Amino acid sequence: MEYAIWAERYRAIQAEFGFPFGREEESADALVRRLAPDDRRDPLGRVRARLHGRDAIVVGLAPGAGPPPVWRLAAGDVPPAVIAADGATADCLRAGLVPTVVTTDLDGPVPSEVSANGRGSLVVVHAHGDNRAAIERWVPEFPGPLAGSWAGPPRPALLNVGGFTDGDRAAFLAEAAGARKILLWGFDFDRVDEPDPVEQARKRAKLAWAERLLAELTATGRCPVRLWRRDGSELPYPTGRYSTSTR
Repeated sequence: MEYAIWAERYRAIQAEFGFPFGREEESADALVRRLAPDDRRDPLGRVRARLHGRDAIVVGLAPGAGPPPVWRLAAGDVPPAVIAADGATADCLRAGLVPTVVTTDLDGPVPSEVSANGRGSLVVVHAHGDNRAAIERWVPEFPGPLAGSWAGPPRPALLNVGGFTDGDRAAFLAEAAGARKILLWGFDFDRVDEPDPVEQARKRAKLAWAERLLAELTATGRCPVRLWRRDGSELPYPTGRYSTSTR
């Protein structure tokens, strides 16, 4: 997504959730300082080298979803790429799947992401206003390749191709990197595995934005977006519940 379009979407998100942009800039600065020189170089290009021309399985953490059944996919000319959204990394590793890419804001089971990184996953660390401490704590622990992202204006060392939560941001990343098709596994925009009612409401509001943004990606992106079901069938991503406007 072009930044001019994304900036309009993100202003609406900031207004709804009250995100102070100054804190996001501080976290982004902290992330850039802690990335190695090679990890600051051409972040989108390095993601593209892993995803371009491949089907991308974006793995979410919907309750009960578990790892994607990659054995159900027909053999193709190139193997699919697995993009794990934050906590879904642990499910993938337990099933013997090392993600091609991990998207994370470091609020899940980070040790599993460190482990995946050591086994070859490119980890895209996202900076936002609430995770500066996690950036300081965890970024030095990753032994393998990293890239950085944030929601603000373009920076040479940080990518921003759109997306809000780890899951929908992974789909936007796959589209920007030239994936052939995006399969969404483990995405549920209605159920929230959270007992606290206040936090549950906040998570539901974030999932509503994720669903809305994915609808826009489906309508305007270059590659098809599909929901992948347990029986192996694929459905076009539904765009009916949300329009592609920001209101």
